[in-house]
Amino acid sequence: MSGVSRETSERLSKLADLVRAWTPKINLISKSSVGDLETRHIIDSLQVAEAANNVRDWCDLGSGGGFPGLVVAIVHPEIRVTLIESDQRKCVFLRHASRELGLSVTIRNARIENAEPTGADIVSARALAPLSQLIPLAVRHGSPDARFIFPKGASFRRELDAIRCDWSFEIDVRPSKTEKEAVILVLGNIERA
Repeated sequence: MSGVSRETSERLSKLADLVRAWTPKINLISKSSVGDLETRHIIDSLQVAEAANNVRDWCDLGSGGGFPGLVVAIVHPEIRVTLIESDQRKCVFLRHASRELGLSVTIRNARIENAEPTGADIVSARALAPLSQLIPLAVRHGSPDARFIFPKGASFRRELDAIRCDWSFEIDVRPSKTEKEAVILVLGNIERA
C-alpha cells in the first residue's frame, strides 16, 4: 500500500488476511467485497484515519470487521482507540486480530446506545446507519469538541437534508478516494436544533 511505512503495510496486509479467513465463518464483510477488500475496506478506512491530528482518543462505532477502527489503530498507534461492537462473534474476531497485530485497543461488546460514553476526540462509523439514526448514537460518545467522521455514499445529501431540522453542525465534505460518488463527512459542533 502506498503512502504508509513498510511495517504499516505489512500489518494492513495481515489484517486483510485475517478478515478473509474469518469472513466465511462470521460474515465480517459481504462475500461480494472480499475480492476487493484492499480498496473497498482498507484504503477506504485509511482515508478516514487521515483525519487524525491532535487526537488522543478515537471511538469507532459498529466496528464489525475492524473498519475503520483497527486500521486507525495500525496507522496511529499513539491514539487510544475504542471499538464498540454489539455482535459477540465479531468482538472475538476484533480481540484476536488486535492480538495478532500487536495493537492496544479497547473492545466493548455492547450496543452503542448502552455502552458507557467514551468522550472521544473523534467518533467514526462506517456503513452503520443513516445519519438520522447515527448522529444521536455518535454524539453521546464524543467529547464537547469532538469531530465525527462518517464515510457516506451518493445519497449523503438526502441524509444531510433529513437531519438539518433536528441538528445543527459544521461540516466538511471530502471526496472519497475509492468511490466516485462517495464522500467522507467530517462533522463538528453538533447540537440539537
